[in-house]
Amino acid sequence: MTAAPPAISLLTSWTDRRKRGESKDPERVSILSQPVQCDPPPHHPGSITRLTLGALGVVFGDIGTSPLYAMRESLSAAARDGMTRDDVLGVISLLIWTLTLIVSLKYVLLIMRADNNGEGGTLSLVALVQRALKRRRAWLTGIGAVGISLFFGDAIITPAMSIMSAVEGGALVAPGLDRFVVPLTLTIIIGLFAMQSRGTEAVSVLFGPVMVLWFLTMAGLGLSHIRDDLHILTALNPIYAVRFLAGNGLASFIVLGSVFLAVTGGEALYTDMGHFGRRPIRVAWGLLVFPALTLAYLGQGAMVLAHPETARNPFFLMAPGWGLVPLVLLATAATVIASQAVISGAFSVAKQAVQMGLLPRMEIRHTSETQYGQIFMPRVNRVLAVGVVTLVLAFGTSSNLASAYGIAVTGDMVITSILAIFLLNLAWRWPLWLTLSLMLPLLMLEGLFLAANLTKVVDGGYIPILLATLLCLTMWSWVRGSAHVQRKSRATSIALDSLRAMLEKSPPVEVPGTAVFLTAEPDMAPPSLLHNLKHNRVLHKQNFIVTVSVALVPKVPESERLVLERIDGRFVRIVLNFGYMDDLNVPKALALARKKGEKFDIMTTSFFLNHRSFRSARGEGLPRWQERLFISLVRSATNATEFYRLPSNRVIELGQQLTI
Repeated sequence: MTAAPPAISLLTSWTDRRKRGESKDPERVSILSQPVQCDPPPHHPGSITRLTLGALGVVFGDIGTSPLYAMRESLSAAARDGMTRDDVLGVISLLIWTLTLIVSLKYVLLIMRADNNGEGGTLSLVALVQRALKRRRAWLTGIGAVGISLFFGDAIITPAMSIMSAVEGGALVAPGLDRFVVPLTLTIIIGLFAMQSRGTEAVSVLFGPVMVLWFLTMAGLGLSHIRDDLHILTALNPIYAVRFLAGNGLASFIVLGSVFLAVTGGEALYTDMGHFGRRPIRVAWGLLVFPALTLAYLGQGAMVLAHPETARNPFFLMAPGWGLVPLVLLATAATVIASQAVISGAFSVAKQAVQMGLLPRMEIRHTSETQYGQIFMPRVNRVLAVGVVTLVLAFGTSSNLASAYGIAVTGDMVITSILAIFLLNLAWRWPLWLTLSLMLPLLMLEGLFLAANLTKVVDGGYIPILLATLLCLTMWSWVRGSAHVQRKSRATSIALDSLRAMLEKSPPVEVPGTAVFLTAEPDMAPPSLLHNLKHNRVLHKQNFIVTVSVALVPKVPESERLVLERIDGRFVRIVLNFGYMDDLNVPKALALARKKGEKFDIMTTSFFLNHRSFRSARGEGLPRWQERLFISLVRSATNATEFYRLPSNRVIELGQQLTI
């Protein structure tokens, strides 16, 4: 292990500069000076059209397939003591107004205005709040870690839930297929994860048109059934939702847990904003997605009012006999697209977490020459695949799996609302009374949904809670262990100025070329430099002391990538600033030193890495279990040569043993 994680470097380097009384923070300047641009220029209508089509194929996959099961599960929960017409009207009203308040009002109109240089998601919102506070707070990092953990819980449940729901529709065509639902679901899931290494570029051009067809089909089916009972249109009045909640007591509380399934993909609108911009997402939602979902739920409700027996699977039973098979095939394609979207999102979130120092280094492969955001992370893919397959085998049906669905998403939404309160008041300077009057009702509504989903903990809701807890413990252990190792290493290191003074008194043999030493402590002599002097007894003519720093912005412009300080004729201190979505290509970044007058030739440069091994000792600062977990994470981390894109034939690793 060479340099400490970027998050640790980011925190300690800023603290050290404050202690030394320096007035400028290069990283903070980088954050504040980067221009904000998240939407494409308004004078390119063709670009808007393409981005809107792309958003339909990626952003709305999860929420767009929720009619497969949301209505069915909500009616099932409402009908435990018998279902009445008022129950159907109340459930439909709840579904439509949940979409209106949480997705349309909160995300589309409000939260999507909170972009971090065009990027959205929990980590971007954390960065915006930290910037408003003008300092980094541990509790904000903790909230970000919880949000990431909940997202991964959703990423494991969504493919299992959506694909199984679609395959179960095939049992309506041929009832004998019931026993093949699980094998078919597993076949699709395994094939989906096996294809991830090839990237999504080759098939992504089909995602948008398929989802357009899906939404138009839903809208058409819903519209054709509204006439079954036109009284369903009264469900557009929110009074029916309020009356249902007030009249059913605890039973309505349980129904809320199923109603929330209608908005499980709402967080994706904000998370994927950086890929498409807010305007295309808003256009797609307002012109197609929201109307199609509304018509689908109204049509299902009207059909159930006229034919109560269809409540067992209202979505697929809306189709005429001749259209059932095509609808099942289209639904399967839509759920695969929804699963692909959440898997790709998991890769992006994992990359952000790694580069912010919340997780150990992991292999990241870029799968597209034109689309930077298309990446593949083998380890994350394996973990997700095992998790999804395990859920399918454990629960067997989508109805059983619905008990585990919702907790992760509601938790993530509550976190977003809490962060939004700080953002509106501190960054946007909204009066506190206005901020609370807008956000508290939404937070209370989401709190009700979270509490309702928590009633399903025993029936399977413990799955996302357990996953999030394990991931939070992993991130906490990694950050704490990295900080502990850095303190131990610093205690046994010597200052770079002190080393320079010793070298002046006793000069070593000087060899031509450039040596690059990666370190998280730019003021201290890197251990690899000390080991090189001790064992090889030589010093290169030019020595770069390089620190990799990851800022709380998605991308850092090339003009701010490299901060260089020449110490003397032999040593140059360099800080490489990357955004959390940037590729950590150290040689490419170091080439910018030529523009600042430094000679850098990759063919005459050697990269020295410090390979640490750890020895356990009692009473050294970490609990035994956390120490073992941290050491196992260190051993599993991707090699620094690959992670920082170093040329393997120019890398020299020198060992160091630390007691922790």
